[in-house]
This record gives sequence, structure tokens and C-alpha cells, in this order.
Amino acid sequence: MSQIYDKTSKALGAAINFRLLKQNVLNSNIANAETPGYKAKKVDFEEALSRAIDTEGLGKMHVSDKDHFLMGQGAISRARADVYDNPDVVTSNDGNTVNLEREMAELAENTILYKAAIKLMQKKLAAMRYAVSEGGR
Repeated sequence: MSQIYDKTSKALGAAINFRLLKQNVLNSNIANAETPGYKAKKVDFEEALSRAIDTEGLGKMHVSDKDHFLMGQGAISRARADVYDNPDVVTSNDGNTVNLEREMAELAENTILYKAAIKLMQKKLAAMRYAVSEGGR
């Protein structure tokens, strides 16, 4: 049986989920901008998602350990984001590492990319809806 969602749809779905995670981390950083000792978090998923997209469906290769490169069927759905303390920051006098201006800029960028991914997914679903309902006429 063929799958309904192609590689692009799976990648868009994963990107939407990762963008939502990044949005939550950025919101947390912004909310704790005045909290003494708070360490700003960072989310990286672009490289892992890109690698999973490249290796999705490569033969019958599968991984047995979470630290292996993702390969084979379902590689996109198994891609994981890395959330860690941001090393590219300057610590303030109270030990806080949040740079509010940078966090707000990243939040704006992430929002735009999230909305773009949602729009692309809507277009793909509209095309599928058309194929099912109008395509056979």
C-alpha cells in the first residue's frame, strides 16, 4: 500500500513541530530575561532534519541506536531537536545569559518560518483534496 504523505509532507510536519518547540524555548528565554542566574536555551534541529530528509527511504537501512545517523523509512519522524544552554552568550552581572534583543529577533524569524511551513502544508493538503474530489471528473 502506498503512503498518503510524501517526503515533503513529512518534512513539513517535522519542521512545524520543531518550530513550535523552538517557539516555546524562545518564549521561555524571554520570560526569564530578568531572572538572576537563568541560562538561555538554544534549539538546533535544522541539521538533523536536513540529514534525515536526505536519508529518508534509503533502501532497507535502519538504525539500532538513537545516536546513529537516521536512515531508512521513517527517518524524518525520528529526527530529534537538540535543546541546550546557549554557548554564544554574554553573562550579565546577575548570571543571566538572555540577550533580549537577539531572542526577540529569533522569535520573529521563527514565527515567519513557522507560518511559511503551515502555509506550504495547507497548499499540499489542498492539492490532495482537489485530486480526491475534483481530479477524476
